[in-house]
Amino acid sequence: MTVPLHLGIRAHDFPRHYLPELIGKLKHYRFSHIQFAVHKSFPESVPSLSSLSPGTAAYFGESFRQAGIRIAVLGCYVNIVDTDPAKRAQALNDFSTHLRLARDFGASLVGTETGSVGKGYTPDNFTEEAFQEVVTSVRAMVAEAERFGVTVGIEAGQNHPLHTAQLAKRLLELVPSNNLQIILDCANLMSPDNYMQQEFVIAEALELLGDRIAVIHLKDFTVEDGRIVIVPVGQGQLQFAPILHYMKYKRPHIQGLLESTTEPYLQESVDFLHRLYNEV
Repeated sequence: MTVPLHLGIRAHDFPRHYLPELIGKLKHYRFSHIQFAVHKSFPESVPSLSSLSPGTAAYFGESFRQAGIRIAVLGCYVNIVDTDPAKRAQALNDFSTHLRLARDFGASLVGTETGSVGKGYTPDNFTEEAFQEVVTSVRAMVAEAERFGVTVGIEAGQNHPLHTAQLAKRLLELVPSNNLQIILDCANLMSPDNYMQQEFVIAEALELLGDRIAVIHLKDFTVEDGRIVIVPVGQGQLQFAPILHYMKYKRPHIQGLLESTTEPYLQESVDFLHRLYNEV
């Protein structure tokens, strides 16, 4: 019996809707799970990350549960390496709030990228010092996650201090807790310098991170004027076959989340992934 492909989506890739409308969209595309950054999808309900309450979490969590939709990743995208001590403390506090309320949302994993030591891109992100700042913050985040019995999901991304599979592996070794897992986005590992060797980059990431990958992000890219440009899934250059093969045979039932594919392209992208999944 073939293991089904479990597809979901980032909720905020849909335009802002009332909650019943969003749920209707998710059910229309037969998404069984989502990545939910409540502040991005419903800023009127959560005007700031620190305004979350158990009631807010229970309201959204119960609504999705009754609709048969699971929150695979509770998104809390904060800058965990901010060089301003007060801003970093606030970021870590906001993340801790999400960890504390994750169970009320019905989620077990809270995810973030690592941010930047400057405003936007800076070459300082590629230093050992920046990586060590990631380690310091993630240690604190994981200690908090262990208290609440939930999991921290860290996502590597180009131009971030955590930007390669090798660095993600180092992070796992330096913070040796099963309450730390990886959100793998292979498109995030691509750069103008390595995308022609993406078969090796993807294989290395899957081998190095293995069963510490909690969730797969499914995103596509192309290269224009020497820059990585994100495009709808199936319309770019990412080789999805090895990723889907890993999901089908190495990690059956692992959840995949479409990212940066908006509704005009969504059905085509979903059909593309299902077709390729059946072929691998």
